[in-house]
Amino acid sequence: MDVTRGSGKTSNKDLHSTVALKPGGSQPKNKQNLDYVLRTGLAGGLAGCAAKTIVGPLDRVKILFQASNPQFAKYTGSWFGVVTAMRDINRQSGVRGLFRGHSATLLRIFPYAAIKFLAYEQIRAVLIPSKQYETPLRRLFSGAFAGVTSVFVTYPLEVVRVRLAFETKEVGRSSLRSICAQIYHEQPPRIVHSSAVAAAVPAAAAAAAPRSGLINFYRGFSSTLAGMLPYAGMSFLTHDTAGDWLRLPTLAPYTTTANPKNASAPPILRYWAELLAGGFAGLVSQTASYPFEVVRRRMQVGGAVGDGHRLGMAETTARVWAERGWRGFFVGLSIGYFKVVPMAAVSFYVYERGKVALGV
Repeated sequence: MDVTRGSGKTSNKDLHSTVALKPGGSQPKNKQNLDYVLRTGLAGGLAGCAAKTIVGPLDRVKILFQASNPQFAKYTGSWFGVVTAMRDINRQSGVRGLFRGHSATLLRIFPYAAIKFLAYEQIRAVLIPSKQYETPLRRLFSGAFAGVTSVFVTYPLEVVRVRLAFETKEVGRSSLRSICAQIYHEQPPRIVHSSAVAAAVPAAAAAAAPRSGLINFYRGFSSTLAGMLPYAGMSFLTHDTAGDWLRLPTLAPYTTTANPKNASAPPILRYWAELLAGGFAGLVSQTASYPFEVVRRRMQVGGAVGDGHRLGMAETTARVWAERGWRGFFVGLSIGYFKVVPMAAVSFYVYERGKVALGV
């Protein structure tokens, strides 16, 4: 969990207005200080990059499964299919194929993770200014709002990353620039109506709605927001709560260790305990948000398959249900667990250790 130190020079009034008490009983620290903000953002960005690199190959396969890529649809539904898909990708494209779109992932994940962790610290300081306000609901809201803030800023890069990962062709593969241009210029197909009266209302609506442009980079954003609220909220809530459990007096002698940067500061979780708390957070948050993620992936690749028809959230949800029923919303969930659990564990571990190393 987060480890903070009081300076001993801050007035009681300043403490009440600018700091928050962290889980585990650590001393408060001014979170509005620019140095704290920059160091926290750096620790969060590095944590995100480390976590995404660990699970890069699994992320590529999961996207292919979720988006119903025709070449890999036959592999869905089993762990053996995951291994076979990764083997085929490696055979066709080598190791670089397993990390297809990873450069775009890192470009997106550093600011995303930096903003997410930074926003969480700042929002938490507002919603939980003292120990008496420390409730599961406030922790949940802090994480949810932090997730929404970060995803809004970085969502266009996520759309580009998914498109790069979705491609499987070897000849004439699209560059990052061409993918961006393709997304920007995509337009929904024009509908031909046999009756002028029947065409009047849809034509007026189509004329008012943008047919291409920057809005294409926010395709699937509505389902992303719906999924981010439970994902980020449950992730931070579960991590903080698990950290509290691991710091209980009966467990603390086995789960905590002295802060290597400051022996007088509150102890930090041991490496395995921090990884356990982060992994458990990933498991819970993935389960809560996975159906929204499936819908989002299908919306994001809508212009890359079929007739290019731009699907809304409700239409995409109905299509997934019609194709596979309720199981369609959990396609690739086992891969999701195998990916998100270590990713969340590494992310929280690197973030917490990064803050210790950076002195925040």
